[in-house]
Order: sequence, then structure tokens, then C-alpha cells
Amino acid sequence: MLHPLLRALIAAELPVLEEHDVSMWGYAVLTGLDDTPVRTQAALAEAIGADKSRIIGTLDELQDAGLIERTPDPSDRRVRLLSITPKGRRVRRAVRKDIRGHEDRVLAPLPAADRQAFLRVLRHFYDTR
Repeated sequence: MLHPLLRALIAAELPVLEEHDVSMWGYAVLTGLDDTPVRTQAALAEAIGADKSRIIGTLDELQDAGLIERTPDPSDRRVRLLSITPKGRRVRRAVRKDIRGHEDRVLAPLPAADRQAFLRVLRHFYDTR
């Protein structure tokens, strides 16, 4: 039951992401950096559940768009520190607002108690993963 729902939610999010010119992985990166502003590529990849070598293209796109910065780590120049820019933070928050608006419309038909229970169960599974 969850798989078709997840596919439908992702399909609904894609136009929002396209409107803001960011990919799903790009949004995941921006979210990871907005939650913890400076990270190494390896730490970010672990936090968002991505392979550190597979997000390089996404990082390049985000940097080219001025949404993130990559700077050498002063303690290890082989390591790059990632940080979200003010523009990146604005894009991430705009995407989140639009996605939450869609989620609110999807959940609106549910009675308030059912909606709260559904969100509580989702949070529980998210927190215990």
C-alpha cells in the first residue's frame, strides 16, 4: 500500500522541484546542509543516504547554480567542506513550502484525528529507521 502512495507523492513533487530548478537529490543535499550547515561530502552522503561518489554531479550542479559552496578543509586540504548559500537556503525553503502545501491538500480530506495519527505513525517510523 505504501509503494503506490510513495510513487504518487514523488510524482507530485517532481513539478515542484522542476519549478525551482533542483533535482530530488539536489533537494536532499540542500536539506542536509540546511539542517547542519557545514559538512564533508562523506558526512553529507551518509546523512542523506547517498553514495559519496554518486552525488558529485549533484554537488557540481548545485555549486554552479550558486546554491552551495565547496571549500578546502583547513585541517585536510584533500577534503572539501560543503555549505549551503543564502540562495540555496531560499530555494530549499521554497521547495519545502510548496511540497508541504501539496501534502496538506492530499491530507485535507482526512478527519483531524486521523491526520494526526497518520503523521505520528510516519514520524515514528522515520525516527526509528
